[in-house]
Amino acid sequence: MEQLLHHLRNLGFTEIESKIMVDLAEYGPAGGYEVAKRLGASRSNVYAAMQRLERQGALERMEGEPVRYRSLKPEELTRMISGRVEASLAFVEKSLPRGSGTSAAFLSMEGDQAVLDVLVRELKRAEQEIVVDVWREEATLLREPLAEAEARGVKVLWACDGPEQGLSRTLAWSGWNGLAERRGGGRKFSFVVDRQWCILGMRGGEYDTGAVITEHPVLAELLLHHFTQEMVLFQLEQDMGDQLEERYGEHFGLIQSQYLNAEADTEDQDEFQAEADSPSQNADNVEADGEDDRDTA
Repeated sequence: MEQLLHHLRNLGFTEIESKIMVDLAEYGPAGGYEVAKRLGASRSNVYAAMQRLERQGALERMEGEPVRYRSLKPEELTRMISGRVEASLAFVEKSLPRGSGTSAAFLSMEGDQAVLDVLVRELKRAEQEIVVDVWREEATLLREPLAEAEARGVKVLWACDGPEQGLSRTLAWSGWNGLAERRGGGRKFSFVVDRQWCILGMRGGEYDTGAVITEHPVLAELLLHHFTQEMVLFQLEQDMGDQLEERYGEHFGLIQSQYLNAEADTEDQDEFQAEADSPSQNADNVEADGEDDRDTA
C-alpha cells in the first residue's frame, strides 16, 4: 500500500488525494463523509480533495444525492495520467528557453558509476548510430544496452581494443616510454551517438574513472576520424601486415621517426626516404626480374 501511495505522489497527487483514490478503488463509490471516516481525516479536507480530483478527471461524480464519487479503472487512470504528462513534457520541450549562446559545453565527469550511468542513458536514447571504441572490459559492461540499441534498429559500429591487437592498436606517441607507461592511466574509451553526443574518457589503471562529455562538433569529428583511421589501418594490416612492417618498420616506426623523434637513426631515415623517392627504379627492377617479389592477396 505504501509503495502505491509513493508512486501516486510521484505522479503529482497529494498525500490525501492519493489515499482517497486508493480508498475508492478498494471500497467502491462513496461520499466524503464515509471516506473521511475510513481515513481518519478531516471531512473538509476530504471534500476539497475529492473536488480537485474530479476537476482533474481522476474521479467521477455519480448522479443523485448525497454526492458520491467513484474511482476510474486502473487502465483508464494510467491512460489519463500518461496523456497529461506527455502533453506537459511536449510543452516544456517546446517552450523552455534554450539560452542565447550557440557553443556546446564540455562537461567533465568523474566516478565509475556516474560515468557508466550517463553513458547507458544516452545509449538508450540513440536513434540512428553509435560508434564505439572501447577495450574488452568496457565492451562486456555495455553489451546489454548496445544489444538493445541494435534490436531497435540503431547501427552499432565497434572498435574493440586489447593488448593482443595488431599494429594500429599499439601506435604510441614517441614520448611514451613504451606502452606500459601509456596505459598506466587506464583504458581509453569513446562513444559518438548519432554523430552528435560524445564521451571520451579513461577507466581503470592508476586514476579514477573520468570522462569529458559534449555535443561540440569538433570532438565528434575528431573521434569519428580516429575511428575511420583505425578501421582502415586494421584492414590494411590484415591484408598486408608483413609487407607494411618490412617497408615502414615495426609499428610504422620509420614514418614516425621522420616527424616525432629528433634523435632517430638517420641511416634508417635515409633508407626509408630513398625507397619512397624512387618508385620508378623499383618498378624497373620488378619488370627486369619478370616478377613482383611482394605477396598478393
